[in-house]
Amino acid sequence: MAELEVGNEAPQFSLPRDGGGTISLADHAGRQVVLYFYPKDDTSGCTAESIDFNRLKRDFETAGAVVVGMSPDSVKSHDRFKRKHELDLDLASDEEKSVLQAYGVWVEKSMYGRKYTGVERSTFLVGPDGRISRIWRKVKVPGHAEEVLEAVKAR
Repeated sequence: MAELEVGNEAPQFSLPRDGGGTISLADHAGRQVVLYFYPKDDTSGCTAESIDFNRLKRDFETAGAVVVGMSPDSVKSHDRFKRKHELDLDLASDEEKSVLQAYGVWVEKSMYGRKYTGVERSTFLVGPDGRISRIWRKVKVPGHAEEVLEAVKAR
């Protein structure tokens, strides 16, 4: 499958979400959607990234965007993660990894010479037209949420 690029239609999804129920891209049609993919609930980098997006949630909403986090963790794990860190973000659970694969973020990684498959920390900005307007791959957490917010405001 070809890698997604700016201008491509964002792959649709409907997944289980924290707190029960489902969340889908279609739920937010006509709005900008910040879709951030992270490897694992309650790990240091993922926690810092989620806290940063959570801290700026109102600013994103004011700028006309909704923030959705996604990882392969279970809904139960998302619920614990949100409670522990007082997060007020929508978190989607992709245990099947179908959406992670559709967005090209389920990749082979390497740590200490060991190869494994996991989530490449990435963020996609989906425009109100359902097309990808910006992509950040191999995200470094410090300052990332602020950079994404600036991109949302610039649209």
